[in-house]
Amino acid sequence: MDITRRRLLGLMPAAAVAWKYVLAGTPEASPNYRLTDHWWGMLMDITKCIGCGTCVRACAEENDVPDGYYRTWVERYHRDEWKIERPEVESPDGGKHGYLHEPAEGGKNFFVPKLCNHCAESPCTQVCPVGATFDAPDGVVLIDKKYCLGCRYCIQACPYGCRFLNPKTNTAEKCTLCYHRITKGLTTACCEVCPTGARQLADLKNPKDPIHEFLRTHSVQVLKPHMATGAKVFYNGMDGSVR
Repeated sequence: MDITRRRLLGLMPAAAVAWKYVLAGTPEASPNYRLTDHWWGMLMDITKCIGCGTCVRACAEENDVPDGYYRTWVERYHRDEWKIERPEVESPDGGKHGYLHEPAEGGKNFFVPKLCNHCAESPCTQVCPVGATFDAPDGVVLIDKKYCLGCRYCIQACPYGCRFLNPKTNTAEKCTLCYHRITKGLTTACCEVCPTGARQLADLKNPKDPIHEFLRTHSVQVLKPHMATGAKVFYNGMDGSVR
């Protein structure tokens, strides 16, 4: 997208106004919701994921995600025990319709749910020229569609491939951790419908949240740790071949 310098300068004040608006709270949030009381993340337990695709379907319905695009998706990995090569990875239609549980001859199959990692040092926010992509004080990376130019800089900067350009609005889109739900005391749509509890919303500022005990007793990982993004989606039981 061709963006002139004059256009950028004209939008900068608007981005500042948008940020002040976020700091003050959102109309979707509960009146009792305090942004600075929370620091949101998510726990993914790969040992529990059965690749049913229920989370993908729930997300699409909850957030009106266009067909062929995904705020969250599930990948199936097949690792051959006798080969050194990278594992085979597939995600037809984002895993939306689930996978047939076929026996993995000579290897193993496992499922890896993915979504925006809501990084503490998010590359996407650093490249947005007008501040439409920003870090909320509660740790959620959000997009203000009123100011998004559709320039795709954030899409290119994201190392996890979790952003896309909505063909209906021509603005960037991704997982928001169901911000309209969690600010009202609810969990995300994907966590709510997961039949095995493989996904768990986590408030890292809440000392009573079970995430703290889990992190102490399990060896969890984040995707692409070498990127040093401060990812807040933690994976348990993740094979070293996952990328």
